[in-house]
Amino acid sequence: MDRSRRRLLAMAALAPLMPLGGCAVPPLTRVGSIVWIGYEPLFLARELGFYDPRRLRLVEMPSNTSSLMLLATGDIEAAALTLDECLLAREGGVDLRAILVFDYSAGADVVMAHPDIRRLDELKGRRIGVEETAASALVLAKLLEHAGLAPHEVEKVRLTSGRQVEAYRGKQVDAVVSWEPFATQLESEGARRLFDSRAIPGLLVDVLAARADALEEAPDNFRELVAGHFKAQEHLQSLPDDALRRMAPRLHLSHADARMALQGIRMLDRAANRDWLGGVSPRLGGAAAELAQTMRPLGLLQRAPDLRDLAEPRFLPGET
Repeated sequence: MDRSRRRLLAMAALAPLMPLGGCAVPPLTRVGSIVWIGYEPLFLARELGFYDPRRLRLVEMPSNTSSLMLLATGDIEAAALTLDECLLAREGGVDLRAILVFDYSAGADVVMAHPDIRRLDELKGRRIGVEETAASALVLAKLLEHAGLAPHEVEKVRLTSGRQVEAYRGKQVDAVVSWEPFATQLESEGARRLFDSRAIPGLLVDVLAARADALEEAPDNFRELVAGHFKAQEHLQSLPDDALRRMAPRLHLSHADARMALQGIRMLDRAANRDWLGGVSPRLGGAAAELAQTMRPLGLLQRAPDLRDLAEPRFLPGET
């Protein structure tokens, strides 16, 4: 084969990797998320076309534990997490920054129990399904505290979120530490709400956490990510029927059940996010410090967390 043909073939092979028109291909930012009503505006934003797929890719995860693992290895750049999980990752050496506060739970995190269990103390000796996450461990610990039970007085059954309904239906558990949309699905199987996050206000906060190095590499991607979330949130507020029609199928809920699930959380708008992330003493820092005081006696944190640079407001719309 002559030299000119070799050159042409080499150029053809490299063509898909070469930017068109001299424009650099934007870096791709991958964002992990489980199915949770509070994270749903991200997916609504994607459906409404607020995200450039060349820049942003939402990755559906089986659990927040999986998200934490991929954040640690750099296989995703950001993830929707609970604040306690963000603190765990930072203690483990992953430099995460909270660039958005989605919501705090006000009833959506719940312990669903067999209907013959009417009181908390009736959980003694029963099997409780729980995912191996910090958030679920916190709910279980607070449940037992309110019930006056020690950890050894119940049987803990490890469950991933996708197996909650199956395990309850198969009579493998008597109660489940759950959240929406799975709580509503369990209710349809006959389970009843025994305990929920209204009893532990402010303890379960959801954040969008990003690796510090990724924020420096692609700041415009993160501005687009956060701006799209707020646009989708405003769409939900102004056109709720249309938004819920789009959201319900991914949640595996009916339109009515999706609307009810939203009542269990308090979504935070732009102004609230400035309060939580901005200023000399961000509200998120106080919430994280209080949360750490709960986590350390449970063995979920080994030491008091370093909260410097946890709150990162510069990706909020209007911030620089």
